[in-house]
Amino acid sequence: MAIIVNLDVMLAKRKIKSRALAEAVGITEQNISLLKSGKVRGIRFNTLSAICDFLQCQPGDILEHVPGKDAHEERDI
Repeated sequence: MAIIVNLDVMLAKRKIKSRALAEAVGITEQNISLLKSGKVRGIRFNTLSAICDFLQCQPGDILEHVPGKDAHEERDI
C-alpha cells in the first residue's frame, strides 16, 4: 500500500511555482520539495488544508492511494 503525492501535478495544472505555494502556506520551499517528492512521512491537516485552499482543490487531488504498491516505488508517468 502506498500514498502517492501529486502536488507537482496540481502545481503544474494551476501554473503555480513552489515558491508561491510555500509563501502562501507558510512553510519552506524545502518542505514543499520534500512533499512533492513523496519523501515525507506525514503532513499536518492544517498544512494540507492551507495547500488545498491556495490551490482550490480537494485533498484527493493531491494525495492518491495505490493499493499493493510499495511506498518506495516511483510513480508511473
